[in-house]
Formats: sequence, structure tokens, C-alpha cells
Amino acid sequence: MHFSFHEIKTDYTQKLAEYIHHLRYEDLPAEVTDRAKKIIMQTIGVALAAPEVPLAKAAISVGKQYNGPGGGDATVWIDGSKLSMVNAAFVNGTLSDLLDWEDCSWTGHPSAGAVPVAWAVAEGQKKSGKDLITAVVAAYEVYQRIAMVVDDPDDSNGWGLTSWQMFACVVPACKLLGLDPDQINQALGFGTACSPITASLCHTTMSDAYHYLHGFRARDGVALTLAAKGGVENFMDCFDDPAAYEVHMTANSHPEWYLKDLGERYLIMETLLKHWPANMWNQTPMELAHKITTENGIQPDDIAEIVIDPPTQLRMAFSPDGYSSLTHAQFSIPFCIAAMLCDPRPGAHWYSRENMKNPRVLSLASKVKGGPSKEHSLVGSFDIMKEGTFPKKTLTITTKDGKVYSDSMDCLPGHPKKMLSWEELSDRYRIQAGVSLPDEKVEEGVRILQALEEVPDVSAISHILHR
Repeated sequence: MHFSFHEIKTDYTQKLAEYIHHLRYEDLPAEVTDRAKKIIMQTIGVALAAPEVPLAKAAISVGKQYNGPGGGDATVWIDGSKLSMVNAAFVNGTLSDLLDWEDCSWTGHPSAGAVPVAWAVAEGQKKSGKDLITAVVAAYEVYQRIAMVVDDPDDSNGWGLTSWQMFACVVPACKLLGLDPDQINQALGFGTACSPITASLCHTTMSDAYHYLHGFRARDGVALTLAAKGGVENFMDCFDDPAAYEVHMTANSHPEWYLKDLGERYLIMETLLKHWPANMWNQTPMELAHKITTENGIQPDDIAEIVIDPPTQLRMAFSPDGYSSLTHAQFSIPFCIAAMLCDPRPGAHWYSRENMKNPRVLSLASKVKGGPSKEHSLVGSFDIMKEGTFPKKTLTITTKDGKVYSDSMDCLPGHPKKMLSWEELSDRYRIQAGVSLPDEKVEEGVRILQALEEVPDVSAISHILHR
């Protein structure tokens, strides 16, 4: 029996805790474990693609300062240093979001928390590949439902994706650290108590601090779970207590989502993997621009105009003097199309300080315009995604000789309805990881990650994550 001043009338928290505790690899459908492995490979790949980004170097340095001289049992990706599970999760969580190239669910980027946390704890606890995969699945299923309870698309004060991201981090840590259901219940309580407010400063300022926030949540997910495992009295039923969580997040909560189809409908299967290092709403226009120019042999200097119809709210901004941050550029469809057409090999070099002010790229970006149709709002775009498809775009390129080329697309490669094959994903991983690793280590990583369920001890394979 656990004390509370409030009458607890539901049991959402305990049922989620029981689900996390009892979930077994053997009970998961093959397509679910396969998708989890793809998400793990994609997340590691996009982190390994970022070594030359200044913030990557800064995050690694900050993680080492947090850690002090003691070392640890978990590997820093790219760098190879050993830190505590807590601090390795911070660094790797930051790296995972840095290029905005990971996954997209309806409510954020759960992979940037779930995968770095699961890997750090699995490595530190010498867990198996199956354990790691199961923890990632648990993270997606619980995170997505909690997020859907409190995600309020009408909230003008900001979007809380880096707030409820906490639960993509607490859940895999609970699973891999072996907490019992009551301890998991309490760890979720720590998650609610330590979730930051819904705020928009990162988006209104286009600051790369946004990427650090994913690292902070990953760090906190491990730290809070260790506190719950260490023991604390009461502190139960955070999603049932009327004053604990929802009331602080939104006036329009949907508590039916906590347990909706849990164990039957796998929301991990409804997650998009980005094909390009850019904001999710930039993906389809970029895919169309790449397709049209490749099929028709169009070069950047041939282009007179590019029109996207319908345009997307808050994604058509062009900055003629250049872009001030990765985030500023990553959220601009004109810049991302221009950077991709000027150098089709995707990577961090698109967002170098030099390239974000590159006159050739900016000149081409200035030719990208919105079409006449009513713009796709961000809320409306998410609604379309929740229905199982993606906002349909038509992209038209007019060349300087007067020729016109046009094509349309909704579900791009990486969408749940058009998921990347292992061959396609592995080719992208080679591009991503090849920035940090020699070819032979990249190929070893491809083999190991495709067969992750066969790994008896994750700590024995962490050499594939660094130089």
C-alpha cells in the first residue's frame, strides 16, 4: 500500500509498468523486432555522421567534464571514450539528433533517446542484443502513448517534444536495469517530476541548443531510473494522480491513449525514418527534387525556378544572408533542396558554416518558392501522418531553357508504408558511418547490426561505434 492524499481511481501507471516489466523478445512479432533493428542502425549511423559538427565536439567534451576522471562502462560514439552510462547517454543522445536525420513519430524523435539509452545501459550491464531490441520496442510503445495523452496541437506556447522525450529514455533504462513493476512505476514518476515545461525558445530562436535537449533527456532517463532502483518510498501512480502530470502539460489531455491497443498495435511500426538530414517536412520536397533532377539530368545551374505546392507552414523561409545555425538551415526547405542539389551526397557538410553562407547554394535556394495552394499547416501535416499517409506535395522545376518538369509524392522512402529495405538502409549507413569509420569497420557494423539478436553481450561489439 502506498500513501497519497489523492484518491487514485485508475491504474494507468501500474499497467504500463507491468507491460514494460513483462515484455519479452520472444513475444514480439518478427516485423516489430526487424523495425527496431532498423531504427537502431539508423540512429547509430546518423550519430556517426556528425564528427565534424562543432556541437558534436562540444557535446563529447561536456560529457567528459560531467564524468570526471573515473571512466565508465559505456562507450562514447565516434570518440570511443568510456564514461558512465548516464554521461555516455547524454553525449550519444545529443549526437543522435544533431543532424536531424533520425526518426519521426507523431510526437517527436524517440530514437534519439531510446537508442542511446538502451545501448549505454545494455553495454554497461552486458545485456544481449535481444535485450537491447526489446528495450527499444518497450520505449516506443510506452513513450508514444504517453506523448499522445499530453500532446496538444493547439498549444500556442510551444511543442513539448523534448519534454515527453523523457519517457523514451526512462523506459529502456527500466527494462535493462531490471526494475520490478513498482520500481518502474516510481521511475515513471521521476520522469513526470523532472520533465521540463513545454517551451518554444529553441524553435523561436532556431538554436542548436535544441539538439542538446535530446542529450539531457537521455542522461536524465538513466539517472532517474537508477534513483528509482536505489529505492524510494511511495511516489506511485503519476499518470493516475490528478495533480501529478497531465494538468501541468495541457488543458486538453487524452488519457485513453495510455493503454490504447497496448500489446496489440505496435506504434513503432508507424514511425518514419528520415531519408535526408533535414526536418521531417522537408523530406518529400527534397525527395522530389532529387528524383526529378536525377531522372532528367538537370544540373543546379540549369534551374530557373522550383515551386512546391502546397507549401508548408514555417518551412519556406529563405535567408538571403545565410543561415545562423544547423537548426535554422535544417528547418528551411529552400536551403535543404539547394544544399542537396549542389552536393547530392547527404551529410554534415551541408551544414558547415561555410556552406550555410555559400553564394551558390543561397542563389539556388532563392529560386525555391511556394505554390498557390493553401499551405499545409504543421498540425494538419501531423494529422495526415497519424492517418497513415503523409502530406502530398507537387514539385515543379522550370529550367532556364523554358522546359518544365513536375512530379508528386506523399509517402517517401522511409515512411512506414514505404520503409527502407535492409539494402537501402545499409547503403545510407555506409554514407553516414563512413564519415567516422574505416570501410572495414563500417561493413562489420552493417553485419552485426543486421543480426543484432544474435549478439550475446552488447559490450563486446561497441568497437563498431568509434574510430
